[in-house]
Amino acid sequence: MRGPSQVISLSLRPGPRVDDSARVYHGAERGCGTVRAIGGLWRWRDNPLRRRSDLVEAWVALVALLLILVAAPLVGSLVGRVTQSVLQQSVREQRATRHPVTATVVRKLDLSPLEADPETSSARELRSRVIADWTAPDGTAHHATTVAALRSPRPGDHFRIWTDTQGRLVARPLDSATATAHAVLAGFGAALLTAGAVEGTRRVIVWHMIRRRYARWDQAWDRAGPDWGRTGTGS
Repeated sequence: MRGPSQVISLSLRPGPRVDDSARVYHGAERGCGTVRAIGGLWRWRDNPLRRRSDLVEAWVALVALLLILVAAPLVGSLVGRVTQSVLQQSVREQRATRHPVTATVVRKLDLSPLEADPETSSARELRSRVIADWTAPDGTAHHATTVAALRSPRPGDHFRIWTDTQGRLVARPLDSATATAHAVLAGFGAALLTAGAVEGTRRVIVWHMIRRRYARWDQAWDRAGPDWGRTGTGS
């Protein structure tokens, strides 16, 4: 039985010393897994406890980081350039085949159910369904129902519509600025998807490595378990 002085001396005995590198390692665990693994590659380079899987994990993280920093921007740039080329070609084709035409209101029609909805936007409320006349770029006359950008159209009012060469109604052609904006968004999205795919692949590889590591630990414990703590077993 220990006396009071022995209990006091044991309670004042200093605990195990924590190495500064361990503090840094545990602090870095709160950060990005890729950066943490790369930092581990440097900290573990001369550590006798370093496992082969530690180096593999760190190298996988380094390769993933390089791909995110290099490959993702390249993919985004490539996708953006291709999209820009395709959209600008479409802009040129639409400008060549779609023409602004002045139409004349014959009479106003009742609002369609969608346009009569009180929840429609203000820009939608400015559009009215009318019967109008217009002359196509090829000189043919047309008389049909269309939508006019007029709040209260009256017979004889004029408004602009877009038609093809034969006078058929078409949508407004895509403008160059909008095409460029779409190309930029496509490139940015491609870069993000590439970076996400690389990081996801890294996480899957690390997950499989950890599962294999735990499986090896379980096998080692199964072999050492029956003799653990017995005299003469080296424990």
